[in-house]
Amino acid sequence: MSSEHMQIGVVAARTELSLRTIRHYEETGLVIPSARSQGGFRLYTQADVARLMVIRRMKPLGFTLDEMRALLAATDRLDSGEELSAADREELLKRVRGFEEAAQQRVDNLRTQLARAEEFASTLRERLTQASTV
Repeated sequence: MSSEHMQIGVVAARTELSLRTIRHYEETGLVIPSARSQGGFRLYTQADVARLMVIRRMKPLGFTLDEMRALLAATDRLDSGEELSAADREELLKRVRGFEEAAQQRVDNLRTQLARAEEFASTLRERLTQASTV
């Protein structure tokens, strides 16, 4: 096995994803191991790890597998080195911008939810403090 290839256990540790989750992403076509060992073990490259990290970052923002697939398809084409027409390139960039805007909106929503949750926890702490002094 070359030093540029990693087995699934190493990838799981680097991405903080379970083996099961990585296999699920393979089954759904989001990430395909770059190679197989002679024994049939999945082998991944740093590019595969980077792809899994994109997926891992999208998941808590509520993106669906289809949305993940669409973003990865757009970024794959942009990164492929393939010669793209100006219109194709602009269309791909527009898709990626749409995902960036959706991600930012979801982050903003999560910040609002977090602020409300912190406010609630603070209210409970105050209530417990008041009840303890009675």
